[in-house]
Amino acid sequence: MAETTETQNSTGKQRVIIRTVGLKKSYVMKDVVTEALRGVDVEIFTGEFISVMGPSGSGKSTFFNMIGALDSPTTGRVFIDEVDVAQLTAEELAYLRCHKIGYIFQSYNLIKYMTALENVTTPMAFGGVQPDQARERGMDLLDLVGLKDRWHHRPIEMSGGQQQRVAIARSLANNPSVLLCDEPTANLDLHTGQDILNILRRLNKEKGVTIICATHDHRMMDICDRLMWIRDGQIDRIARRDEVHVEVGGIGGMDE
Repeated sequence: MAETTETQNSTGKQRVIIRTVGLKKSYVMKDVVTEALRGVDVEIFTGEFISVMGPSGSGKSTFFNMIGALDSPTTGRVFIDEVDVAQLTAEELAYLRCHKIGYIFQSYNLIKYMTALENVTTPMAFGGVQPDQARERGMDLLDLVGLKDRWHHRPIEMSGGQQQRVAIARSLANNPSVLLCDEPTANLDLHTGQDILNILRRLNKEKGVTIICATHDHRMMDICDRLMWIRDGQIDRIARRDEVHVEVGGIGGMDE
């Protein structure tokens, strides 16, 4: 892989792990063209916790699909560790998705007939990890999210919060450097949602995992480093946590 870029920002020189240039995505249905992304230029630094916010239909999910190498832009480029994703072969893309990026979904997406441990270790099989090593690492990851004693339970035997914990453990199966979280607290009660946020922040602080989280949860303001607003397929603004204040009814603008 090419040498990564280093960029000066408010906290000093940091390594850019994800960069987009002129990112556009259009969908065509019959004669109707929908522009989901309309020229997104952004840099995300190693070890950051980014909250991506915006109304439904703003382009958040499309942006996630682009930077997660799950879909291709109509025009523009996505760089992960300064590698142009569009230049990768199918095998290289599969390796990147398996080892570089972890995914946490709103609906958990666990395999219903598998135990918690089997769900966590399945990605390791694709990553070439030997079964004994995978089992040991899987148990360690379940312990990390507080579910070591429930390793043999299937999703139907677990609460929503427990399923999301398993999903977090699974996302870490192959030691990714980036976690993409799509509304990870949306289906959870307030207390359980806070537990999930605490786990994510601990992963970010203690493990150095870069976390990019699409969310409507205003509690993300307490744990993220920067907030990014997407509106009508464009970056509306990006602000550091200390530049944002809370107004009655939601998040206010940047302090002048």
